[in-house]
Formats: sequence, structure tokens, C-alpha cells
Amino acid sequence: MTNMAEARIKREFKEALSGEEFRQCLIKMELVNDSWTELRGEITGPRGTPYEGGKFVLEIKVPDKYPFSPPEVRFMTRIWHPNISSVTGAIRMDILKDHWAAAMTLSTVLLSLQGMLTAAEPDDWQDFVVAYQFKKRHDLFLLTAKHWTSAYAGGSRTFPDLDLKIERLKDMGIDEHEARVVLSKENWDLERAADCLFI
Repeated sequence: MTNMAEARIKREFKEALSGEEFRQCLIKMELVNDSWTELRGEITGPRGTPYEGGKFVLEIKVPDKYPFSPPEVRFMTRIWHPNISSVTGAIRMDILKDHWAAAMTLSTVLLSLQGMLTAAEPDDWQDFVVAYQFKKRHDLFLLTAKHWTSAYAGGSRTFPDLDLKIERLKDMGIDEHEARVVLSKENWDLERAADCLFI
């Protein structure tokens, strides 16, 4: 990593630690293996969204050309959101691609991602299945996003009906995560989910 990029990240860390968002634990950043090129971020699910109560971990890779090139960021915590891949955690967001500016910081990125959890853009999707559900079956999208937040991000809500359907598929030898994914994609229709798995 170039000295300029490392110096910039060190300065950002110092500024971020004194920021209100860090003091309130809405966002966090830490080094991975004492490296300035690999960081771990965390954002809190915003209040009033299906992600409320969740803590979402992000992998941040800083390129040598930072801050003139954007960081590579992906969700490590599984999440059900139209602009984030439910499989890989890849993110579709303008500031991580063409609309990056050298004045932006890693804190800016984390706060923008937190904002994206409040205002999804289903027409500019990263995960088509989630975007389709968001637009056509919004009630099920909200239910599924809340369930994934509880299952993967430490949310506190419980979903006995959904958990029972997952257990039914687990009884058939299906892995819990795979069961959750197929049920989510099939709008929690157990029969259709089983057909997808066993045909």
C-alpha cells in the first residue's frame, strides 16, 4: 500500500473515533491482522426498518490508489436486500463504483450503506429475486428481511411459523441456511420450496 493511502486511512480512523456515529456505536471500523488494507466494518440496522436490531459486518479492502479509487466492500453478514447479493454479499451502490470521489471516506461509505438499508433501490438491483419480492410481495419481503436479520445479524424478533417450515426441510436432510434461502425465494411456500429442492 502506498504511503499516501496508509496515511489517509490513519487520519480517517482518528477522525472517525471522535465522530458521533462511532460514539453511539452506529458504525464501527477495525483493522484485520493489523493491516491498513483489510478492514472490518460494522453497521447497525436503522430503527424502523426490517434490519432494526441487527449488526451487519462488512469486509473492506482498500486499494493502493485510495482515496482516488473506492474501497471494495461486501457484506459478510447475510442480508435480504435488493441491492445486496443474498449469496455473496456484493453491493450495488454508485459511490462504490462510478460516483466515488476522493473526498469521501470509509465512514462515508458505512453511513451510506446504513442509509441504503433505509431506502432500497429495487430498480437498480443486485439480487433480482429479492428485488422482485420487494416490488411484488412487499409484505413477504419485510417478513423475510426481518427473519434474516434475526437469523444472521442478532436481531431479537422471533418467527415461529417460518422456523417451523425451516425445521420441516431440515427433517428432510436440508441444511438450515439452504432451507431458509429456498423458502425465502419461494415466498415461504413450503410445498414449492420442497419441489425446488427435490425435483
